[in-house]
Amino acid sequence: MKAPNIQHIALIGNFLPRKCGLATYTTDTHAALKQRFPDLKIDVYAMDDHPGRYDYPDAVTAAIPEQDRAAYLGAARMIEASGAQALWVQHEYGIYGGPAGEYLIALLDRLSIPVIATLHTVLESPNPDQRRVMEALLRRAARVIVMAEKGREILKRVHGTDDRKIAMIPHGVPDRPFADPRDFKPRFGWQGREVILTFGLLAPSKGIETMIEAMPAIARARPDALYVILGATHPNLVAHEGEAYRERLKALSADLGVAGQVAFIDGFVEQDELLDYLQAADVYATPYPDPAQITSGTLSYAVAVGKPVVSTPYVHATEILADDHGVLVPFQDSSAVFAREIVRLLADAPARGALAARAYARGRTMLWPRLVEAAMDMLGGIVAARPRRFPPPAKALVPLAPDIAAVERMSDATGMLQHSIYSVPDRRHGYCIDDNARALILMSRIETIDEAERDRWTSVYAAFVQYAWNQELRRFRNFMNFDRTWCEDVGSEDSNGRALWALGVTARDARAQKHRDWASALFDATASIALELGSPRARAFAMLGAAAMLGAHPGHALSREILTRFGEELIALLDGNRRPEWQWFEIVLAYDNARLPEALLRAGMALGRDAFVSVGLETLEWIVARQTSPEGRFRAVGTESFGRAYAPPLQFDQQPLEAQATVEACVAAHEATGDARWVEEAMRAYRWYLGANDLELPLASAQDGGCFDGLMPHGLNRNQGAESILALQLANCAISALSKATGNVATPVRAAVA
Repeated sequence: MKAPNIQHIALIGNFLPRKCGLATYTTDTHAALKQRFPDLKIDVYAMDDHPGRYDYPDAVTAAIPEQDRAAYLGAARMIEASGAQALWVQHEYGIYGGPAGEYLIALLDRLSIPVIATLHTVLESPNPDQRRVMEALLRRAARVIVMAEKGREILKRVHGTDDRKIAMIPHGVPDRPFADPRDFKPRFGWQGREVILTFGLLAPSKGIETMIEAMPAIARARPDALYVILGATHPNLVAHEGEAYRERLKALSADLGVAGQVAFIDGFVEQDELLDYLQAADVYATPYPDPAQITSGTLSYAVAVGKPVVSTPYVHATEILADDHGVLVPFQDSSAVFAREIVRLLADAPARGALAARAYARGRTMLWPRLVEAAMDMLGGIVAARPRRFPPPAKALVPLAPDIAAVERMSDATGMLQHSIYSVPDRRHGYCIDDNARALILMSRIETIDEAERDRWTSVYAAFVQYAWNQELRRFRNFMNFDRTWCEDVGSEDSNGRALWALGVTARDARAQKHRDWASALFDATASIALELGSPRARAFAMLGAAAMLGAHPGHALSREILTRFGEELIALLDGNRRPEWQWFEIVLAYDNARLPEALLRAGMALGRDAFVSVGLETLEWIVARQTSPEGRFRAVGTESFGRAYAPPLQFDQQPLEAQATVEACVAAHEATGDARWVEEAMRAYRWYLGANDLELPLASAQDGGCFDGLMPHGLNRNQGAESILALQLANCAISALSKATGNVATPVRAAVA
């Protein structure tokens, strides 16, 4: 049988030989898929709680160390690169790393393919972390599967989940012919015994004490009765206390005088052997004490082979045993009621046989082929319904006019706030000099603004930069709380470099003499700190400020020293790190990459150093090539690329800052050479904001000058923080100036592509 519209999927969860119910479930799901859809390619990603311990079969594509967040991101890259059309997640609390398993969400956020999730636990009262992670999963998944209708009801009531997003597919079960227990008892030495069975990983949550306490009454009425407890102790319990729990149960059996009627089989048995044990039992018991138990694979298996079941009325039992398909006993006085009902079934062979037949018939509705068919039908519909993306028409990708509406929205009398939730400023994170320095530069570059507004906001952002200067420690601070208290005494090297950059640009380009005078004075008082900066990017920012300062004050000695020294050191870095395939200053790619060649270009033009210009052009060509997708669109170096030595860039997450840096570096290259090629490269990077990107989604928001925070594998990061808004507006200003200089760029418009 062929899977509808699907040739390749990925599956994530625990996997045998890891010993737990979820590993068995995922392994059985994989086997059922392969049997039912033999042409389907399935990549299995196994969650690994003890890396190196398990000898996984060839079916496992990769193991993900549970607590290694980077491994989740690596798995996301593998899934994306594999060509899988969808991911099927087996979700259970406790198997994924991070608070309540939040590392799984980091993986899902980096996928562009549809996701479905089977929820093995649905909580009535999740704690804050569990709620946060579950609701993130519910947002990301195209559909979720529950194994009981109660799970659907809880998702709707507790999480407000749309009913259309929820599918109820029962726990899958294997197909075994109905059998007489007497045919299987001899292989276990149980001839002549009436066997009551419970199986599963041993833990207090299973309620085994209840059944042991029922055994004295059962043994009095049925002397040949034997209660078999099959299963290894839960690994987490073993790690905490060894086999103390099993020993307590044995002691309880001895104290009650039924040690001869209670047998413990310690082991994690394979499926075929497990089914043999089940078929040798006369009655199956599930004495779980938790009413909220949504799923029980052990109960499903027992019903599948036609066992008469006596159970407490937890959620899964009430549904699967409804309509006289099993016997439910109350949680209160359950030992006595368990004893009474089990004795009744053991004494009445016809009634027991009729109940077994009804259970077996219900089990036929839960066979694995039915489960995977239902899941694949659902996946086929989801994949077929995915909207096709079409590149926006070229005529729509005209530049936007600069617009400070969103900048003003994010600003107050103190300065520009860092972050937002969607378009609403998020005051929890306060302010930083990085953004206020950029905003100060924007006030010097934007043309279309009322001069009174320009004066007002220039003074606000300048005041922030001024107040950030820590005279005692001779460094700019960076982060400020919303209450105007500083988070630190000294900011990062980058933030100090950006502050000098803003001062240099303001000294040269501010419209009011008062602001040019202020910026020149503060630059003179602070710029010597540049000579102590070690980061190449911090130095590049300082170089851009020094080049502007030299434009404002020709012959400015400190600016010449900064440009000369750092320019030569950038070239030395390039010489030390280059390889035939790697023409770059560092052995890694990071953020704001294009600022390094731009700084050399600006320094070369300011100093008349042709060698600086030549190297700036060479390295700009190299980084532009790596920021161009196979389709010829700008592709910002993804944040996941950072720190990977001599490695090509990764695709996501793409940030607006990279497009702005590339636009401005290409403008510098055009100024240095007059080559029209750099106009087109600037426009290629700029069009990324308008939708000429890997997802064909515009980041520039319509009408208000806003910009979304990034391009993720599955879509947009729809927050609009200061950095993103400023990146767009500064890019708008650069393209507008380029248009005036060349006459080759389309006339700016006010609204972004919708």
